[in-house]
Amino acid sequence: MAAPRARREALVLGNWKMNGDAASAEALLAGVQAGARDLPGVAGVCPPYPYLALAAARLAGSGVAWGAQDVSAFEDGAYTGEVSARMLVDLGCTWTLVGHSERRTLFGDTDAEVVRKTTRALAAGLVPVVCVGETLAEREAGATEAVLARQIDAVCPVLRDAGERCVLAYEPVWAIGTGLTASPAQAQAAHAFIRARLASGGVVAAPGLRLLYGGSVKPSNAVELFGQPDVDGGLIGGASLVAADFLSICRAAAGRS
Repeated sequence: MAAPRARREALVLGNWKMNGDAASAEALLAGVQAGARDLPGVAGVCPPYPYLALAAARLAGSGVAWGAQDVSAFEDGAYTGEVSARMLVDLGCTWTLVGHSERRTLFGDTDAEVVRKTTRALAAGLVPVVCVGETLAEREAGATEAVLARQIDAVCPVLRDAGERCVLAYEPVWAIGTGLTASPAQAQAAHAFIRARLASGGVVAAPGLRLLYGGSVKPSNAVELFGQPDVDGGLIGGASLVAADFLSICRAAAGRS
């Protein structure tokens, strides 16, 4: 059974990935800031590392939070190219993505690595957005729930004591940047499974954890996706690079019933 909506506030995070330059980042931040005045707490952005300081300068006090696209599994030390959770906190980050499918598939982040990164994020006071999802081959093989169970079971021990200081994002790999989108029914089924699996894994806060859908969300499909009882918002890729589209999606989440 889905948890009451009143317990879970809407959240839409824009994952800019490795896009833009300083000028376009500043323009996008200005557009989001101006349009999100009536959406306090709903919108957040995850720019590339070099533009986090710019996000902090432009968004402070705006009601729009910012976060990172990844975090190091190490606390500090001789790890060239890594960015620690403590550094992200210094930049005012609220969130960090962990285990995004592109990190898993392109850069080899394993379930164990996701656990270590989640642990570092929580210890530093960041809210980890733990991403889970299946490939097209896994879905076609009927393995969606098995894949989700493996990914969720790995991180459950870390989340048991985290209360509601965590967000999960279901991102079917086959729907990311492809134009394909999980149907509302498919999204709801996966989200309901994730919430139930968290609960069975001892995460007592599971009914109150926000679960986001990510995978070719657009203004045209956001209302129906976010209308599902276990879908609390979105992790938005391409559409987050256009302020008007991103804000439209944020309004759809804020107005979900």
